[in-house]
Amino acid sequence: MKAIVFEEHGDVGKLQYKDVPEPKIGPNEALIKIKAAGCNYNDIWARKGLPGMEIIMPHVSGSDAAGEVVEVGSEVKSVKVGDEVMVHPGISCRTCEACTSGQEFFCRQYRIWGFQTGPLDGADAEYGRLPEVNLIPKPSQISFEEAATLPLTLMTVWRMLVTRARIQAGDYVLIWGGAGGLGSMAIQVCNLFGARGIAVVGSDKKAKYAKDLGAFEAINRNSQSVRDEVKRITNRAGADIVFEHTGEATWKDSIAALKRGGTLVTCGATSGFIGQTDIRFLWNKQMNFYGSHMGSKGELLQAMKFVHSGQIKPLMSEAFALKDASKAQKVMEDGEVMGKLALVPDHA
Repeated sequence: MKAIVFEEHGDVGKLQYKDVPEPKIGPNEALIKIKAAGCNYNDIWARKGLPGMEIIMPHVSGSDAAGEVVEVGSEVKSVKVGDEVMVHPGISCRTCEACTSGQEFFCRQYRIWGFQTGPLDGADAEYGRLPEVNLIPKPSQISFEEAATLPLTLMTVWRMLVTRARIQAGDYVLIWGGAGGLGSMAIQVCNLFGARGIAVVGSDKKAKYAKDLGAFEAINRNSQSVRDEVKRITNRAGADIVFEHTGEATWKDSIAALKRGGTLVTCGATSGFIGQTDIRFLWNKQMNFYGSHMGSKGELLQAMKFVHSGQIKPLMSEAFALKDASKAQKVMEDGEVMGKLALVPDHA
């Protein structure tokens, strides 16, 4: 089968479109014919390399996929050949205390498929092998490309805002990267709960995109002061929730934007890992800082109810041929994405 493979860290030139062996399934696994793979920033992190984390080589990235089941193991009961499915990308033991209490992300064996797995073994390929428990039904009303852009982003945002920050109607939510995959999904979750999403974006075009999506306000960080705009919008009170995933470049503004007793929740640090904090603000303003990491299958299924009902929509902006994965990653690295990107195998 064809796949996008890299065997050493570096720029997009390290990505190879080549033949690799088709995965062989075990008794509790299924093989899916991948109709589309979703692009995420962890594809870039894996390709570039992360300090202190081993990326197993040769590596096939891709944590999101949608496709059709073409083979099942002898013990598989919940899916059958011909089913249209999406991937829940959190791989865990499913037997430890963390897993059986619905918190598989605390499992000592937890891995994100296509990011921490390998050798090979991700979504950027014609076929993918997954445990039965990691497959969920694809809603019939959305395309494979749309479905492939949903799981990782949707459950990450759901856990951040619903489980961790406990979003409520009327909350002001400052959303960094408001036109990107995470940010645009966060706007939709804000709308679902009656909260007021304030999207921070990098251009007037992206501001319009965020407003059209339902953002309460949009701030162009290149022409406006985020701190001043948050004060204006919230009548100087500050944001109830700050939705962080950019890290070092935005950390000080995130803390300054929080109201007294407000909550900052973060799932990443695309601009750098060192966030300087004057801890006097932490105790004087009684702030709440939460880390968050993807989500559980239960949280994904909760959120997917609103996809099935049409209240949350996939935001796939462009689909690339699988062989053009390097182009898609370059678009993400350059910050040009509005919504999500998908890769589509040829299956010739």
